[in-house]
Amino acid sequence: MKKYLVTGASGFLGKIIVDELMQKDALNKVFRLSRKGVVDYKTDLTTKFSPFDQKFDIVIHCAGKAHSIPKTENEKDRFYAVNVTGTDNLLKAITPKLPEAFVFISSVAVYGKETGHMLSEEQPLDGYSPYAKSKIQAEELVMSWGKEHKVPILILRLPLIAAPTPPGNLGKMIKAIKKNRYFSVGGGRAKRSVVLGSDVAEFISQNIGASGIYNLTDGYHPSFREIENLICNQLEKKRLPSIPNWMAIALGKVGDLIPGSPVNSDMINKMTSDLTFSSNKASEKLKWQPSKVINHFKIE
Repeated sequence: MKKYLVTGASGFLGKIIVDELMQKDALNKVFRLSRKGVVDYKTDLTTKFSPFDQKFDIVIHCAGKAHSIPKTENEKDRFYAVNVTGTDNLLKAITPKLPEAFVFISSVAVYGKETGHMLSEEQPLDGYSPYAKSKIQAEELVMSWGKEHKVPILILRLPLIAAPTPPGNLGKMIKAIKKNRYFSVGGGRAKRSVVLGSDVAEFISQNIGASGIYNLTDGYHPSFREIENLICNQLEKKRLPSIPNWMAIALGKVGDLIPGSPVNSDMINKMTSDLTFSSNKASEKLKWQPSKVINHFKIE
């Protein structure tokens, strides 16, 4: 029997991890921490709090402010408050009763790349957005704490996460296709790394006590067209029309001039550029055997 603490337990990935841990072994005790929902510890990590009243064998830190484009200075500061200060407060709260292992959920955003092919963990951390910078700082905090207290640290850098109700860009794509407000660009040939949330949860449960930094992807890296077709088929929508790159670029430039426009140059660049990451390190060292997302992704 193991005692787990999962932060962000009411969030998208946190819920999946909690379910996996409880299903894997009925004897596991999984304590959930979140700002909202029915949890064991209703806590805002951005504010200092007392050390925990018990020792956890494993701490899985999923809580964090998700990737978005900040519109104000306050929104920028929120990334630091949640992802850096929140992590620091958590580490201080578990230090009096050290866990056997610590898992930190990070992001491939730390690399700061808009394009690239099979980027590995050796890639420099050039993330420039407030979100990426906050994740880099949080990684550094966790690694330093682990070294000081001799606690194994496992850091997972994740790409797009696929699960029934995904947030972020994948969720936006699904909503746009549902409302017939989505178009494919350049035949949808650009490829993106993606991973099943359930595979991430299973990987964590199978590698408790492992240490190191790992990218996790499905190893296939589907094209936009493959993802679009998968979503259309499940929604019983017709195959999406595709516009040529030059037209999409022009639309993006027009969108740049309209505040709040969902179509802009940044979006078009992402839809026309490959961005894939290698998870060979996880496969070779920790026997990572992911499922092909386009064969298993189901939406609700």
